[in-house]
Amino acid sequence: MTHDHDLVLRPTAAQREAALNPPPGRTGGDLVVETLAGLGATTVFGLPGQHALGLFDALRRSDLRYVGLRVENNAGFAADAYGRITGEAAPLLLSTGPGALTSLAALQEAAAASAPVLAVSSQIPTAGLGGGRHGFLHELPDQSASFRGVVKSVHTVRAQSQIPSAIAAAWESALTAPHGPVWVEIPQDVLLAETMIPVVTGGDAFPEELPPRPELTAVAAHLLATAARPAIIAGGGVVRADAAGKLRQLAERLSAPVVTTFGGKGAFPWTHPLSLQSWLEDRHTTDFLEDADVLLVVGSGLGELSSNYHTFKPRGRVVQIEADLGKLESNHPALGIHADARLALQALLETIEEPREDASAPERVREVLAKVRARIDGQELTLEQDLLASIRRALPSRAPSFWDMTILAYWAWSAFDPRGANTMHSAQGSGGLGYAFPAALGAAVADPTSPVLAVSGDGGALYSVAELATARQYDLNVTWLIVDDGGYGILREYMTDAFGETTGTELTRPDFVALAESFGVPGVRTSPETLAEDLAKALAAPGPWVVVLPAVLRMFAPTHVPA
Repeated sequence: MTHDHDLVLRPTAAQREAALNPPPGRTGGDLVVETLAGLGATTVFGLPGQHALGLFDALRRSDLRYVGLRVENNAGFAADAYGRITGEAAPLLLSTGPGALTSLAALQEAAAASAPVLAVSSQIPTAGLGGGRHGFLHELPDQSASFRGVVKSVHTVRAQSQIPSAIAAAWESALTAPHGPVWVEIPQDVLLAETMIPVVTGGDAFPEELPPRPELTAVAAHLLATAARPAIIAGGGVVRADAAGKLRQLAERLSAPVVTTFGGKGAFPWTHPLSLQSWLEDRHTTDFLEDADVLLVVGSGLGELSSNYHTFKPRGRVVQIEADLGKLESNHPALGIHADARLALQALLETIEEPREDASAPERVREVLAKVRARIDGQELTLEQDLLASIRRALPSRAPSFWDMTILAYWAWSAFDPRGANTMHSAQGSGGLGYAFPAALGAAVADPTSPVLAVSGDGGALYSVAELATARQYDLNVTWLIVDDGGYGILREYMTDAFGETTGTELTRPDFVALAESFGVPGVRTSPETLAEDLAKALAAPGPWVVVLPAVLRMFAPTHVPA
């Protein structure tokens, strides 16, 4: 009897000839880029450094497109966005020590948002590994230890023969649900040494599927089908799994209202009769979800931002579908289903065949949204709402947007209609500054046919101004909206509320328009009245643009703290 796993693919005559007579001048770096190309990579991001020169020299002999940024952290953000937009593992090439460590904040965001990033870093020469203090440039006692608490998996190479297998294993890890960043490190001498290992002509790295256990979906289906007041919280796992269509089918079959988390923006249509939108930082929404007798949570760990700062206390049964085992029941007892969101939703659809009729559900949704609207309208926040409306008018429906940690983004989490899944992204996973602009550049590389919007405050913008050179060098279609309020606006609000005065929040900043123009990037200073027109003009123009909006914004009042 012959089993599938006993079958071995025989090399073709051409492959045998190439294996027996590999071209001269190849190095360990060539094995890296050949393996990446064989796995399906077409684009790599990164920044060269002394120990990584073998990697970058090999790019010269490959068909991979290289996009170089000016700061490693920004290169990581660009790779993160490329992975989110394409669903592919985005290679990130880094050098040792300071170069590698500078990428950590970006990799933390990729981990929090389940973005597939394959970081390949150089290491000091093999003779320096093992924790001794040999005095090599950029030496760390254990470089990989700095990444183990951040990435999904760490893969250390010590010989050229290990390179293809290590990178294939990392690729598989990055793309197995939940997606995430992975780390491969290769010593300098291994990258530089000439190799007689045959050219890597293909890759076999198939991500493992994560189906739900059938006995659990049977119980979940029964609970949902017989519920009196079911509701659904849809998180970023729905977006990453490309499961928005299946979520909609299930919600309509159950007549179940749906709220999307800030990471799950676009997982459910904003204007659907069952859509509670994303008003998670509102007590009216929290009360509604607490009243559900069965609450289905898909692709969310119900962390701080998804639980109204842990004030959410469900009274009914919770069914949680989550690909990240560490998030399963980490905040609330539940019927926990460890599974990819798409596969689990499909299993529920196959089990719940009869629609659950509930004509009252759309009206209950309208009542909640009306209460939310009345609360916001009572706070005299017309400017902030008008700015979001202007951005929505200017931005083409399917164009992606990337938002930094700034007041307007905090508004957008709750109040912005993304008009589609996988179109609105922010750094709310880990909460670091500087995400929006370099991430938007990565998205523009992924799809050069669409304009991309980045939104930053002036504080966050100063993390990323070096990438204006990148935007110009590659002529990327990114419009950067910078809301200039003279400092760290949200921290100004937090400190004023908590202490009555601020420290360290006020900033000297450049003339952003003049700065952009010094890079050869056109810029315009706008106003709330002209924002929609100026933004639409910039988004319609080819190449990068900067739009600067001087404005001091306010947040709506929270509901998770006593008035």
